Amino acid sequence: MFAESPIKRRKSRQIHVGDVAVGGDAPISVQSMTNTETCDVAATVGQIEALQEAGADIVRVSVPSLDAAEAFAKIRQRVTVPLVADIHFDYRIALKVAENGVDCLRINPGNIGREDRVRAVVDAAKDKGIPIRIGVNAGSLEKDLQKKYGEPTPEALVESAFRHIDILDKLDFQEFKISLKASGVFTTVAAYRLLANQIDQPLHLGITEAGGFRSGAVKSSVGLGLLLMDGIGDTLRVSLAADPVQEVKVGFDILKSLKLRTRGINFIACPSCSRQNFDVIKTMNELEQRLEDINVPLDVAVIGCVVNGPGEAKEADIGLTGGTPSNLIYEDGKPSHKLKNDTLVDHLENMIRTKAKQKEEELANVIAKA
Repeated sequence: MFAESPIKRRKSRQIHVGDVAVGGDAPISVQSMTNTETCDVAATVGQIEALQEAGADIVRVSVPSLDAAEAFAKIRQRVTVPLVADIHFDYRIALKVAENGVDCLRINPGNIGREDRVRAVVDAAKDKGIPIRIGVNAGSLEKDLQKKYGEPTPEALVESAFRHIDILDKLDFQEFKISLKASGVFTTVAAYRLLANQIDQPLHLGITEAGGFRSGAVKSSVGLGLLLMDGIGDTLRVSLAADPVQEVKVGFDILKSLKLRTRGINFIACPSCSRQNFDVIKTMNELEQRLEDINVPLDVAVIGCVVNGPGEAKEADIGLTGGTPSNLIYEDGKPSHKLKNDTLVDHLENMIRTKAKQKEEELANVIAKA
């Protein structure tokens, strides 16, 4: 029914993190964060490259010391994706990475210390065109706000945010984005909704400390999905106690489900039942593993029987409908040929790769003519 997303996004000003536009009419960017020891340059570069290959638009790197700031300079020279430096308390680290080619500073101005130190960091950001991300987190809420509200409420998070915003306003600095993260869905969603209509800066979405891979993916999908449906959010990170590459994949899956981004294969697959004419679950597991490298957007339907199979296949680039004695393959919504179970996965993989290459060439031609 919806060829395009019906979501009307909140109007926000646009900033740039490196060459990635954030806010305005830019696509919602997907971020992740390294969990390697930053001073281990080789390991950190390797993880950043893996995140970039998975589709990450922006990668955040923790820089907790001046030694890490020196390592960051080496990392910056070896990777091409925009990097955000995550810094707390020590303004000298912020100044160091500003000299070392950082694309965004994740700081809370109120935690930097004296006014002259905050001004020094903001002046460096202005001079080099570096945006700032204010990151308000329920786990590190100011003590007086914890006492005032009794717990990290949405109102407490927003009040904390405005403390940092006011500092940047006084220094005439507007090139920032902001996040309001809690580990609870209701608190996070309510906080973003409260803030969204009060500022025009881009909003970075996330459910912080969401959990392990399965529970964290579910919690993030619910929380971020609610906000994205409201049109709130210009960039996001799915926070998982798992391989950061999985954060990127889940992030794109959330955006793909809402038709806000397209990357890779959108599989439509039945959960399987006794009507299935081939092993749907095994087929899907194999296809997903084999085709992770495909970035071209494709719709692929894998349905085990003829009840829903033909209808789903007619809406897909490639479709498979289980049947007896042979399964039916659809291409571009039309029946193409029949196929036995013993060559099913290999045949589908070849078809999908051929279709992906065809779409890639078509896109390249469109770009060349533009």
